[in-house]
Amino acid sequence: MKGKMMLDKEMSIIESILFMETEPVTAERILKISGLSKNILPDVMEALKEHYQDEKHGIELLELNNGYILTPKPNLQEQLKEHYSKKHEAKLSRAALETLAIIAYSQPLTKAEIENIRGVSAEGMLRLLIKLNFIKEVGKKDAPGKPVLYGTTKDFLSYFQLKSIADLPKLNELETERFELNG
Repeated sequence: MKGKMMLDKEMSIIESILFMETEPVTAERILKISGLSKNILPDVMEALKEHYQDEKHGIELLELNNGYILTPKPNLQEQLKEHYSKKHEAKLSRAALETLAIIAYSQPLTKAEIENIRGVSAEGMLRLLIKLNFIKEVGKKDAPGKPVLYGTTKDFLSYFQLKSIADLPKLNELETERFELNG
């Protein structure tokens, strides 16, 4: 690995790229914009992660959705959310969160399957979650009528700061039963 001081120029360009973007930036895009060679990128990203670990920094480098993003450190989220999280927070009611959790843990699944698990209509919640771009149509089920299958999106992963669905919190046995279809 090149010494940390030797990576200052590379760190600066990548930091600037990440600052300018609002969505996670793939390694390929970083390489294209920066002109850096592919073999140095892992060292630069690791150096940036270490740089932001210092408590004097309010941001950290996260890897999300096969890309990188600068985001506030978790200990600052509570203080900042009042001013910066209004976009989705006000719209995510308990019913919306419940519907989203069912989809996240059981995807892909149909509207009827979601309603079977929830025990109530999911029409309004599905429309809202699609509008927020937290879920999308991911295919059609091979069943009569070819019902639409729903799954989560990259925006869902970003919003909840997950690299992938595998990073969802693990469910206990009772919670797992809650997300299973009833008959």
